Amino acid sequence: MDGVVKVYCTHCEPNFSLPWQRKRQYSSLSSGFVIAGRRILTNAHSVDYHTQVKVKRRGSDTKFLATVLSIGTECDMALLAVEDEAFWGGGADGAPPPKALAFGGLPHLQDDVVVVGYPIGGDTISVTSGVVSRIEVTSYSHGGSELLGIQIDAAINSGNSGGPVFDADGTCVGIAFQSLKGGNDDPEGIGYVIPTAVIEHFLEDYRRNKTYTGFPSLGIEWQKMENPQLRAAMRMQPQQKGVLVRRVESTCPASAMLRPRDIILSFDGHVVSNDGTVPFRSGERITFSYLISQKFLEDAAELEILRGGEVQRFEVVCSSPHRLIPLHIKGATPSYFIVAGLVFTSVCVPYLRSEYGKDWDYDSPVMILKRMVHDMADYEGQQIVVLSQVLAAEVNLGYEDVTNSVVTAVNQVPLRNLAHLARLVEGCRDEYIWLQLDFEDTLVLNVQGARRATRDILATHGIPAAMSADVQASLKKERGPGGRGRGRGRGNGKAGPGRARKAHGGAEAAGEAEEADPPTANGAAAALDGLSLSSDKE
Repeated sequence: MDGVVKVYCTHCEPNFSLPWQRKRQYSSLSSGFVIAGRRILTNAHSVDYHTQVKVKRRGSDTKFLATVLSIGTECDMALLAVEDEAFWGGGADGAPPPKALAFGGLPHLQDDVVVVGYPIGGDTISVTSGVVSRIEVTSYSHGGSELLGIQIDAAINSGNSGGPVFDADGTCVGIAFQSLKGGNDDPEGIGYVIPTAVIEHFLEDYRRNKTYTGFPSLGIEWQKMENPQLRAAMRMQPQQKGVLVRRVESTCPASAMLRPRDIILSFDGHVVSNDGTVPFRSGERITFSYLISQKFLEDAAELEILRGGEVQRFEVVCSSPHRLIPLHIKGATPSYFIVAGLVFTSVCVPYLRSEYGKDWDYDSPVMILKRMVHDMADYEGQQIVVLSQVLAAEVNLGYEDVTNSVVTAVNQVPLRNLAHLARLVEGCRDEYIWLQLDFEDTLVLNVQGARRATRDILATHGIPAAMSADVQASLKKERGPGGRGRGRGRGNGKAGPGRARKAHGGAEAAGEAEEADPPTANGAAAALDGLSLSSDKE
């Protein structure tokens, strides 16, 4: 246990509803542990939007500054480094030097496990024990991803996040990161652990790329083939098994090979059953998305498919998924653009959570939820842009009540993303700017009047700039040195191609702010009969 450390983090999150501002900073406590190479592992939500991170060894009275090397939002892991040599040696306070923990394999059902960390209820290290209850692909609340997870019955409380989980031999078999809370059945003692397979993927990704690149996706939606009439209609032989491809993302490499109504028979030689599972271990099965998550970005996979009754084989490249409405923005600051007091931003789940609270998946505008659950991106860089709010002024009289309406076109040009909107507005040479919203609502602004009023509105509200830095950089790149934007006025241009799981420890405010209700793999928000998977921050 000498390798277990206490993590102190100061967070300063962006205000997604007022994207030119940040929220008041807050602090959190969580756990971590030392690994080979003088590195420390903890949870991503423990250091999310950090401004300062400190760690303290067991038995020591000294805190040391730590540097965040990499954050894996999807897998809820972060890698830290401490440069001070005093941390790695025996201290004058008598604290032993930290020892790197060794990783073990995947435990089996009913194996004994021990959770070690610094949860609420005291200042010293805490140890709780339990057994492995379940091993399956699990929803990771912080990143909204679906990865392999271990369910245990040991207590995982606020502050336990990032702490190691040991087996009976004292080998680390995972990282504590979230628990199941709430609901009518009042579940107790249900915690979740990140297994070593996911940990090693994160560490190998960092070793290869010196940063976190993420877990890949095949870029398809599929359905089960358990109905015999469906299998017969698709000309499957009695011995054949597989899943039906419903849709293929246009932005993924697989779109060049796979088509709707293809049947995936095997993935890298592993036969996919009609229910979408593959053999896992003796007597166990797991959804075949687990095989995809074992790949790295740009890795190739061999698919055997059935198309029109004929078996074909393709090699496809696994790529990063592109969502119309991202589940997170990986620690970046939100983008915005303001003209005549109209505030535009691109939609992501943190924005919806900021606007509509923990029930955002019920209270958000139906057209936004529809795009999130059912629509796919048609091309790289596509975003859903909304008119977030209107800062009332004479120039926008009558538009003050418009909020969170999706912008579909500017001057009859279909909108691609927020930077595209800024280019169209900045480059407009017509007398008026025409904004088309969902349900055919239309807003019109006088170009010269809008530009004059924007300066005064920004000053009134203390807004430092009319657009975020990334949008401004996009405009400069588009113009080139001394050039003008390509945006013109009107034209016929066309666009180109639950409940909450809390991630345990660290990222919630010192009094446990709930993590977002994450969408599940098919885009819907996770709702487990009112149960809440939570990641605590103490």
